[in-house]
Parts: sequence; C-alpha cells; structure tokens
Amino acid sequence: MSSQLPQDFLWGNSVSSMQTEGAWNEGGKGKSVYDIREAGENISDWKVGTDSYHRYKEDFDYMQELGMNCYRFQISWSRVFPNGDGEVNEEGLEFYDRFIDDLLERGIEPMICLYHFDMPLHLAEKYRGFLSRYVVDAFVRYGKAIVDRYKEKVKYWISFNEQNIFAMDGAFKIGGVLEADGTEKELYQIQHNTLIAHAEIANYIHETAPKCEIGGMVTYSKAYPATSKPKDNLAAQILDDFTNQFHLDVFTNGKYPAFMLSYLKEHNLMPEFKEGDEDTLAKMKSDWLSFSYYASSTINAEKITTDTPIYKYREIGGKPNPNLEATEWGWQIDPIGFRSILRDMYNRYKLPVFPIENGIGVIEELPEDELIQDDYRIEYHRDHLQAMKDAIFLDGVECIGYLGWGLIDILSSQGDMRKRYGLVYVNRENHDLKDMRRIPKKSFNWFKKVIESNGENLD
Repeated sequence: MSSQLPQDFLWGNSVSSMQTEGAWNEGGKGKSVYDIREAGENISDWKVGTDSYHRYKEDFDYMQELGMNCYRFQISWSRVFPNGDGEVNEEGLEFYDRFIDDLLERGIEPMICLYHFDMPLHLAEKYRGFLSRYVVDAFVRYGKAIVDRYKEKVKYWISFNEQNIFAMDGAFKIGGVLEADGTEKELYQIQHNTLIAHAEIANYIHETAPKCEIGGMVTYSKAYPATSKPKDNLAAQILDDFTNQFHLDVFTNGKYPAFMLSYLKEHNLMPEFKEGDEDTLAKMKSDWLSFSYYASSTINAEKITTDTPIYKYREIGGKPNPNLEATEWGWQIDPIGFRSILRDMYNRYKLPVFPIENGIGVIEELPEDELIQDDYRIEYHRDHLQAMKDAIFLDGVECIGYLGWGLIDILSSQGDMRKRYGLVYVNRENHDLKDMRRIPKKSFNWFKKVIESNGENLD
C-alpha cells in the first residue's frame, strides 16, 4: 500500500457565513436569527464577524500562500433570499459569484454549505423554522437556486453543517425555532424535516449536476464507556447509535434504521411522515461522508435510567476522561479517537470519508512582536494528521482531504472571539474591533510545510 497521500488530496479551511462575513445590513441582505442576538460579557454580536465580506481577498491570499486547495464556506440564506423565500436578491448572488471566482483564480476548490444554523428571521418568526414543512420547502427552493447557479463551478456540496445536532438539545436553536415546547417529539420532527430537506437537495444534485458531489455531515461525538462495566459500554453504544450512526446510516442507506424506528414507536415519538417522504429518502445517495471532530468524552451509566431520553445521555452521564488532557474550554484532546472514527466510518459504510472540521480553540493575545508562539496548535494538528495518515496507510481508509476549522481566526460558535482556532490572528476582540489586521502565527509556517509536502513532513 502506498505511503503517500493522493496528489489531489484536499487541504483547506472551513467556516460559516455568520462567523466571518459581517455586513449584516449590506448588499440587500435580510436579517437572520443571529442578527437579533445581543452581545454579552464574553459574547460579541454577529454584525461584523471578521469582516470577510469586505476583506475576503486578503484571507484568500493567505490561504493561497499556505498552499490550501479547498475552502468550505457557507452561503448566507438571508443574503440570497432576504426573507428566506420569495424574491431572490441578485446583489447577494453577485457577491458569491465574485467570491467563488476569486477562489478559483487562486487554485482553491470551493465547497458550499447551504445551512449553518442562521435561519432567515422571517421564517423563524412566522413559521417556527424547521419545525415547519413550509420552511423545508423554502430551503429546497433556496438550495436548488444555489445549485443551479454554481453547479458548473463548485464540485463539493453539503446541505447542513453538523446535521446530527438536530437530534440533540441544540436542535431548536440551530433549527430556527424561536419558541418551542422543547419536547422530545418536536426534536425528532425537526430531525426528520431536515433529513427530508437534505435528501431533496442530494437528489436534485444527482439529477441535474453530474459534475457535483454531495455528502451528509455530522459532528462526530466520540464517547467511550467510563469504566469496563457492561452498562457503561452499552450506554456508550446506544449514544453512538443515536448521535452518530443514525444520520450516517440514513445518508448511506436511505431509510431509518431499526434501532431508531423501535425507539420512536416505543416512546410515541414518531415524526409526521408526509406522503412521498420514504421514497425521497430511499432515492438519496451520498458520494462520501463528512464530519467534524474536536474531542471525545466518556459515559457513565449510573444515573441513566430507562426513562432517560437518549439525547440527554451525555448531559446526565458524561464524565471527563482521566487519561486525556483538555483545553481551557474542557474539550479533551484525543487524536486516537480521530483515527478510530475514520476507520469505523469507512469500514461500516464503505464510502470515502472527509473530515471537514478539526482544530483547537485557545485564548490568545497578540504579543509586542506580533508572533504568537502556538506550539500547542502545531502539536494538535500534527497528532491528528498522523492519526489520519495511520487510518489511511495502516487501516486502508479512503480519505478525500483534511479541512481545519477557522484557520483564519473567526468568532466561535457562541460568538466569543477569545476562542481562536486560526493559523492567522485577526486583530479584534469581542467588543473592540481594533484594526482587524490578519497576522500569521507560528503554526502558519508549520502548516505551509505540511501542505507543501502533501502531509509527508509533520516535523
């Protein structure tokens, strides 16, 4: 077996629009649910992001210098359809026309994500987000319009970022549901509705865009049993089934697996299936499977009972792993878990795998010499890249590429600029925008050598 990565291996960066673009009220953009969120002590508002709407060419130049050949970004739904439905905003599309062309001019493959939690405010307020099939239909109309516009220029697509979060506590917030009872039944309705939305887009791409590929994406929540007790092992297996394997199974096989159907029926939680839903899912196929990965955890079953909803397992039974170090945010660093995920996904589903988010978030301040000595970031990526190479060369995994998360600093998912993932520092804080300069860190030059060697040189 070759010990060299393929020459077309994808090295790149992933972001969302609301964490980067800014320009919340420019270019004909409508409001999203993020535009009304208020700032807090350690939370910025979302109105400026890292100002990539105006500065993206500078960011692209850094990516090109680094050697990246792939950039996964999100189309802002409300920038293209200000109300989420109705009339298209041509000025918004023209922005993304230039954005994509400028990537291609630099030899960087664009990868489009259609939804990264920023529901158009109109759809959230009037229809309760993805609890509504009207919003599913609006999303499909939006998604098809984007596919039609860019199918000749963009090969790689995902519909939803980390789609399995729609089966977790965060489902209501990321699904654009401003007011909800928060019941488990509603949660599984959101999960079902977004699966139908994904399948509709995947089917449309395979019908109309032969040059394009699409795969489902999950945030892979790796959980080990906290002890060797059989109950801990079973709890970890059940949690893995419901938080990871359910979506991956549907993306691959086009139907709900038996364990999910059994749970939903037993607990009277079956979502409403509309006529044709089963056929829509059955028709769906994935060209690959993608995921984000940052950390692992453990599960202790002592407090988990037969009445505990499975989506609450981690909240009730989660425990730190005493064998792993953690970041200041409590995320436990586990590169071996990364290898384990890669080999399990590939062996189970027989599809190429694509890790499209990975990285370490750290509080950093710019020193006087303006060079951040982020050896911890180098170590994190080195260990995870080695784990990926072990999965490829020792375990036979077919892996498309490796995309880091926010490799030019962005707002965190909670709006906290203190939590930085980047190889490039962006000079702003939560409440002081400063000059927004981009300043490479020590890890920038290290990662440049990694990409130049196509992953061979990790020293």
